Amino acid sequence: MKFGYTIIYVSSVEETLEFYKKAFGFETKHILESKDWGELSTGDTTLAFAAHKMGDINLGGRYHKANMNDFPFGIELSFLTDDVAAAFEKAIAAGAVPIKEPEEKPWGQVVSYVRSIDGTIIEIATPISE
Repeated sequence: MKFGYTIIYVSSVEETLEFYKKAFGFETKHILESKDWGELSTGDTTLAFAAHKMGDINLGGRYHKANMNDFPFGIELSFLTDDVAAAFEKAIAAGAVPIKEPEEKPWGQVVSYVRSIDGTIIEIATPISE
């Protein structure tokens, strides 16, 4: 067994892919002609997005759709960088909603939080020191 994908159901796969490119610099790896599925080039594990209509088909509509007016889900994506402050500002400029400004944790890691355009929590952080 190995971890293959994180898939997030979203309102618009195209808009979401564009947001992640502008906010974090991730390029689109693949998008279906129907625009119902798209993947980003993120490294070993694929970050993918599927349209809500695919969620309705795959899950029988039995899932909670992210909504910016609700509390976010208790899950986050974590993106690592050496310059958290600059990445945080870039994400905000691209449309992310700030949750928590960059701060240094007691263990030395710098961490900040934003919400994507579809409400997903995203941690922007430095790598954890060994």
